[in-house]
Amino acid sequence: MTAHSTLQTATDPQSATALAPETGRGFGPDFAAALSAELAALPLEARIARIAELGHAVFTTSLGLEDQVLTSLIAATGAKLRVATLDTGRLFAETEALIAETEARYGLSIEVFKPWKEEVDGFVALYGMNGFYDSVEARHACCHARKLQPLGRALADAEIWVTGLRRGQSGNRANAPLAEWDADRSLLKINPLADQTLETLKARAASDDVPVNPLHARGYPSIGCEPCTRAIKPGEPERAGRWWWEQDERRECGLHLSASVSGSRAQSASRGQPRPNASAS
Repeated sequence: MTAHSTLQTATDPQSATALAPETGRGFGPDFAAALSAELAALPLEARIARIAELGHAVFTTSLGLEDQVLTSLIAATGAKLRVATLDTGRLFAETEALIAETEARYGLSIEVFKPWKEEVDGFVALYGMNGFYDSVEARHACCHARKLQPLGRALADAEIWVTGLRRGQSGNRANAPLAEWDADRSLLKINPLADQTLETLKARAASDDVPVNPLHARGYPSIGCEPCTRAIKPGEPERAGRWWWEQDERRECGLHLSASVSGSRAQSASRGQPRPNASAS
């Protein structure tokens, strides 16, 4: 948390409350629910402006369609939101190129967080470079090293986490609220596009000439690491191409699951630590 806010410790983590700096109102489940209702009545530009008023917000982008639309809105409104991305070391070349293109288009800086080399080396020593294909446990371990640890550093001093989650992306995200209290990270998590449709965002991107990943046009509606992402087949859900060899239809990398579900300890391990961005192997 930043110096502008205080954290009230409670026995039940769900009741932990971080005070909003400008208003003094408490962040927490009740605040998140009220904010969710408030955001639902606002157009997208006003949602971004409202988020920027609340405190130190970090938007984590994967450079997908949703995130590119959000980045364009941040630039258009001049909202003071930090923009960060997680470079796992195994992204598509098209995704890597889009980082620089987006910065140039909108005149903003995207902070890049990479996995610590020792984390990746530890995974490789235990499972092999591509061991994530062999078991769900190994895949989760890879996601932890390459994504969850860097996410913890990206959010280390944030009060608010902004994401591009959308309900239509998968059944696991079907009930994503516009705002929620992330008890694991003691953050207000805001998903300003949660109620938007893919078609609406495609139209928005086209009308605003938003730079998008060329892989979308090749059948990749959801794009992650290259070894773990394939184009989807006609009629498949949007995220069917992610970790396609696994049988669990609700599969996720863990970024948007609770620590008890994902096994993530990225936030607790990284709070207060320096932010080395050492390249992965």
